[in-house]
Amino acid sequence: MRVCIEYNQIKAWNDCTERKMNKLLLYGHGGGKNHGCEAIARSSYKIIDKILDDVQFDLISSNREDDADYGLDKLFDIYKTNKLIAYSMRHIGYRVRRMFSKKIDHYMDYEYKNVFTKDADLYLSIGGDNYCYGDVSWLTYINHRLKKQGKETVLWGCSIEPELLEAKEITEDMKRYSLITARESITYDALIRAGITKNTHLFPDPAFTLNTIELDLPSGFDENNTIGINISPLIINYENSKGVTLENYIALVKHIIDTTDMQIALIPHVVHENNDDRKPLSDLYERFKDTNRIVMIDDCNCMELKGFVSRCRFFIGARTHATIAAYSTYVPTLVVGYSVKAKGIAKDIFGTFENYVLPVQSLEDGNNLIKAFEWMKENEDAIRNHLVEFMPSYISRVWQAGEEIKKILDKRNE
Repeated sequence: MRVCIEYNQIKAWNDCTERKMNKLLLYGHGGGKNHGCEAIARSSYKIIDKILDDVQFDLISSNREDDADYGLDKLFDIYKTNKLIAYSMRHIGYRVRRMFSKKIDHYMDYEYKNVFTKDADLYLSIGGDNYCYGDVSWLTYINHRLKKQGKETVLWGCSIEPELLEAKEITEDMKRYSLITARESITYDALIRAGITKNTHLFPDPAFTLNTIELDLPSGFDENNTIGINISPLIINYENSKGVTLENYIALVKHIIDTTDMQIALIPHVVHENNDDRKPLSDLYERFKDTNRIVMIDDCNCMELKGFVSRCRFFIGARTHATIAAYSTYVPTLVVGYSVKAKGIAKDIFGTFENYVLPVQSLEDGNNLIKAFEWMKENEDAIRNHLVEFMPSYISRVWQAGEEIKKILDKRNE
């Protein structure tokens, strides 16, 4: 009997040690105060954890403390990027090296040390729109460096400005990824036209699967008869006429108060110190607080913010993942957008982005946003009915992205 027990214990131990634990490392994450980044991280965990039996998730973050504040440390082992202190000896040394060599190697190797030294089976670049803004050399460097180390990389749930793919160094970078999942068809079509066809797929943004948590509604929030409004400092940077964006929002709020019985909820979705939605939203609140028709939603995690958005009658938003929260809960939504991601997502849901996306660059006078809102109000039932009918099958496609991850890991583990 004793020999039998010992044999079974040894066999169980061997079975356990032979079972492969997959390790995934997620990078390109901007920290929990950007609740879009938080939503991508949470929903990516949800999708992949459901598909894979044994998986460990590491998250490289620009602000580990913020992530812990919003509870991401319960899902991930979080490691920070190494930020250089301005004008420190190390910072000056790297700047001098770059001035003479024109290379970013030394700085990148320092800042993203935890990406390059943490061993993983798969490395996911999860920034979503990181390829939409300015200098992307840090992304191409990380991808190139990881591939030189023999690593598998994934560009996960991305949007890419099509013009960017005209650059040879960018198309070469794209071809290094083992898998690319585009979150909207404008990006997907641009990738295919650029010859990035190997293991490139079109799936909705992972955050369409994000869970919803409903906190108590504050006084002044009339469930299903409140218009949710989000505005960001980022879109203001893209306006062609100084001040026209805030002018449109002010005119819209006054119009809602004067012509409807609906309440207004101001809902922030990014609260970084230098990119804080609460700043322009506070301007609106201060102007109209005495009407008792407007309420400011406090900062909370992305699932709780989705809970507020889901109980709105309409949503007018600038932040992509605030509008994704609205779409996915069947709330008629107008996006005040500035890039390919807003147009692409709306096009895939409605067949067109016309009337569903108001490019901030097109704002010319104080009435543009009112006109767009009136169109949405006139078509309220048709929009909501379309979302109710369309979204379940659309969202179900997100899970296929997890299956593509599994295929790569299964092949790697053969």
